[in-house]
Amino acid sequence: MAAAQFAALHDLRALRTLLEQRFPDAMPGVSTHRTARPAATGIVELDRALPGGGFPLGKLSVCEPQGGSTSILRAACQACITAGDRAAWIDGSLTIAGASWTDGPLLVRPRGDKQAVGAADLLLRSGGFRIVVLAGVELDSADNVRLVRAVHDGGGAFVALTTRANMAALRLAVRIAPDAYRWHHDPFGDPAEAHDVRLHAEVRALGWNARAVFTLPVESHELRLSLEPGLADRRGGPTRPGQSKSGNQRARRVPPNGPRPTP
Repeated sequence: MAAAQFAALHDLRALRTLLEQRFPDAMPGVSTHRTARPAATGIVELDRALPGGGFPLGKLSVCEPQGGSTSILRAACQACITAGDRAAWIDGSLTIAGASWTDGPLLVRPRGDKQAVGAADLLLRSGGFRIVVLAGVELDSADNVRLVRAVHDGGGAFVALTTRANMAALRLAVRIAPDAYRWHHDPFGDPAEAHDVRLHAEVRALGWNARAVFTLPVESHELRLSLEPGLADRRGGPTRPGQSKSGNQRARRVPPNGPRPTP
């Protein structure tokens, strides 16, 4: 499996350079092999509810950002990678940490909504990605038109995690069912950690309305965090003389009657 790819953008030229170096056949102007099969999610019950068995190619799909929608789209990206295609995720809100990102899909971390829309435009027009996901950005009318044209020209699938996108050919709404979580229990029989969750999905398109119920596993990710963003995490590292394991200087012990004179 390919290693995870990360792109922290200073400008769009950095993303274009990355595409030229790592995906030379994914650049505009290079002929790509296009097929009519949609971008499947890899979730059998949901793919049955989607028209054609996946997210449509050359069109905008909208997924409401709630109720497990992120897990569904990450599963779709992974399904494309498994099938030998490419997938890209644009993290407009910068909420995805590297430790929790699976190998394979290209993760783009833009600086602001303008760069996020520009990155989506470049990736969609390239035609080299089976699916492109845009998260954390609310699109205005002009951006909607721009990206709808881009995905039409590129021929891939484009899914926006938003509630306000117009011109969408497909809309997906997901909610967590009541009492949907199954738990691992501790030795005392109390719920300790969620094992999986049951989701309800509704798919709407022109002349299409379908529902699906399916179960997804729940994963937890433990991140290495320092107390302050500007402080290094030195846990487990060697300590210097006079320094505690937390990185702070050890305080000198002062007797109750004040410091003792040096003989």
